[in-house]
Amino acid sequence: MATDYDAPRKSDDDSESIEALKERVPDKMSGSVDVDDSDNPSGFELPGADLSDLELDVVVLPPQQDEFTCASCFLVKHRSQVDHEEAAGIICKECAA
Repeated sequence: MATDYDAPRKSDDDSESIEALKERVPDKMSGSVDVDDSDNPSGFELPGADLSDLELDVVVLPPQQDEFTCASCFLVKHRSQVDHEEAAGIICKECAA
C-alpha cells in the first residue's frame, strides 16, 4: 500500500491547542535563574589577572633515553619521530614535512 508522506497528518493529539498544553504542563523554569556554579567552584579568573602570588607545583622529568627535543619546534618527542639530524640538532618528522 502506498503512503502519501506529503499529506497533512491529523491525529487525536493535534486537536489540543497550545494553550491547553501549557495549562496541563506547569512551567517550572519560568522566572527562575540557574545559579548553580558547580562546574567552577573555585571562581572565575579573568585573562590578565595578577597571578604573581600563585605557586605551582610541577614535576619536571629529565629527558628519557627514548626521547629527543626537536631543534625546530622544541617539543620533546619519541625517538620514532626522528626525521633527520642537522647542524642545529635533531628534526622531527612533523617539522621536516
